[in-house]
Amino acid sequence: MGDDSFISRDKAVLTILKTSEEVNHLKDVDTILDKILFESRKLSGADAGSIFLVEDDRLIFSYVQNDTLFKKETANAALYQNFGIPISEQSIVGYVAKTRQSLAIDDAYELDATLPFSFNKSFDEKSGYRTTSMLTIPLIAQESRLVGVMQLINAKDAQGKVVPFSQESVTYIPLFCNNAAVAIERGIMNRELILRMMQMAELRDPSETGAHVQRVGAYSAEIYGSWAARRNHPAKDIKRARDNLRLAAMLHDVGKVGISDNILKKPAKLSDEEYDTMKWHTIFGARLFKNQTSELDHMAMEIALCHHEKWKGRGYPSIRDQDVWAGDDIALGGMPRNGEEIPLSARICAVADVFDALASPRSYKEPFPDEKCLAILESDAGTHFDPEVVEIFVEIFDVIKAIRNKWTEGAG
Repeated sequence: MGDDSFISRDKAVLTILKTSEEVNHLKDVDTILDKILFESRKLSGADAGSIFLVEDDRLIFSYVQNDTLFKKETANAALYQNFGIPISEQSIVGYVAKTRQSLAIDDAYELDATLPFSFNKSFDEKSGYRTTSMLTIPLIAQESRLVGVMQLINAKDAQGKVVPFSQESVTYIPLFCNNAAVAIERGIMNRELILRMMQMAELRDPSETGAHVQRVGAYSAEIYGSWAARRNHPAKDIKRARDNLRLAAMLHDVGKVGISDNILKKPAKLSDEEYDTMKWHTIFGARLFKNQTSELDHMAMEIALCHHEKWKGRGYPSIRDQDVWAGDDIALGGMPRNGEEIPLSARICAVADVFDALASPRSYKEPFPDEKCLAILESDAGTHFDPEVVEIFVEIFDVIKAIRNKWTEGAG
């Protein structure tokens, strides 16, 4: 027994070290949360779990996994629920955030009535799920900063029976979470830096809001996930590509900082000459990523340059990558890209960006209803858009709507 316990401890520590290293290679906060939750569930045998992140004095629901209720590696509207819980002793996650102590519960329905917190049964009642064992852990980063709370649900034994969380889980998973909390902070910072870059573009073009770029990034990540799942790509590869695509798609219009206010803020239709000037935002954006040091830089360049190219050609800027770095005397409108010559990331972002523009209010129009937006995308599939990307977009439209509801204007 002692030898087995030693081996178990040794394996757990090695797993934590290896997984912490993998987490440190991820960039976007959602991909980091996905990895942390998945690996914590794997270590503990948990069927489900969720992560809440601290925002002011509240815990904001930020990620969820549930093997019983949700299909793996597919688009999932549940990820984009939009609610928060006060940091107080009344709820289990609030209590753990307030006390900063992990809490293991063997049966959520059998809590002692004298405890300050209670179990909220509403999710179980709506979904038909039965929460039994729980392990709730504070996510504490450097300098004792509380980043959030992770809650693991329903540990299972080798036969699939729900059991209490083991003492090993209660001991080792908080160690992993302490390392993971630092990665979460870094992921939040990465996204905030991108949002600040886009705020520069928003100063020039009021349509480039934080909410708009959050939506386009999330739409793009979900479209890609379904596209790659159709091809049975390995889950690890899908997550790495989604990690880069979400952030790169948020930067699709960053080149607008180089376009004149007279054009960006013109309330009327642009003249042909003004429109030709506007096309330069694709090149200006791509040039920001000239010194490429990562896959993210390369993908951001591809999207900035090519998200206005069209499936059947006739898009812009219609210049090749090697010409991007030339001086401003290069000519636009050369041989257009078409079909799969256009990078997949840009084909996906094109659909995400156009849908969001159609579905959002602008100074010159009201938002189009969903039926009209989808009809436009479908009518332009095979000419403007990659038809498979449009097909996937329509297929996951419940997820698209959940994303839109999470990042409404004023909430970006």
